[in-house]
Amino acid sequence: MYISILKNSEQALARSQSQPMLVSQVTSAEPAVAIAVPVVARHVTVRIFAAAATGSGAIVRHRGETYTILTCAHIVGEGEDERFTILTADGQKHVGKRLRSPVLSGSDLALVEFTSKTAYQVVAIADTKAVAVGDSIYAAGFPNWQWTSADAVEDTRTWGIKALRVTDGEVAMLPEKSLQEGYQLGYTNEIDPGMSGGPVLNRKGQLIGINGRLKYPPQGISAFTFTDGSAPSEQMYQQMEALSWAIPAKAFWQALK
Repeated sequence: MYISILKNSEQALARSQSQPMLVSQVTSAEPAVAIAVPVVARHVTVRIFAAAATGSGAIVRHRGETYTILTCAHIVGEGEDERFTILTADGQKHVGKRLRSPVLSGSDLALVEFTSKTAYQVVAIADTKAVAVGDSIYAAGFPNWQWTSADAVEDTRTWGIKALRVTDGEVAMLPEKSLQEGYQLGYTNEIDPGMSGGPVLNRKGQLIGINGRLKYPPQGISAFTFTDGSAPSEQMYQQMEALSWAIPAKAFWQALK
């Protein structure tokens, strides 16, 4: 049954290339959601190779032969003329360049463009208000390292798209005040270095956030400073440090209009 669902999911995505797609269009079988969302993630998540970092991104817009990727600013840096290698789901490499957007100023977000005659899947963006604590979510990206055995870790930067990882979890915190750089979505999913910039998807396969911060940051409580300069209470900090953190859709939807 699951093999059939997976095949149908891939066929549905192939028929709708470059159009935002929901899991409901992939399959109507509720038990298959756990399969269908990773299928969507595999098509909309890209790998980004920059001069100083390797990360992930999500294809969020398509106009003609131009595709726009949303990722983290700390992946692509500040270089005006820097070019990036974008690896898409079909294993093809593209040259990407950063777009400047005043709407994203002050956040850990960046837009990158590439051009291609090939049609690629675009992720659908969720209603910015349709996220609640307890919601099941999926986080996707390309970790820089993976355990290949109980005592061996391998660098995945030569693995290409085979390194894609999709983890499941749930929304755990939505603080009223945003942390610095736009982080305001705390979730239980495991995130590894290299997955920053990758999409956080809801059960419909819609984009609700962008991965960016891992659990238990070495900076300690200073990593959780709110935009007004205040710090969380000790009790709140203990809850926050045990979560991964993303920038929610409300921080970038206007830039993508």
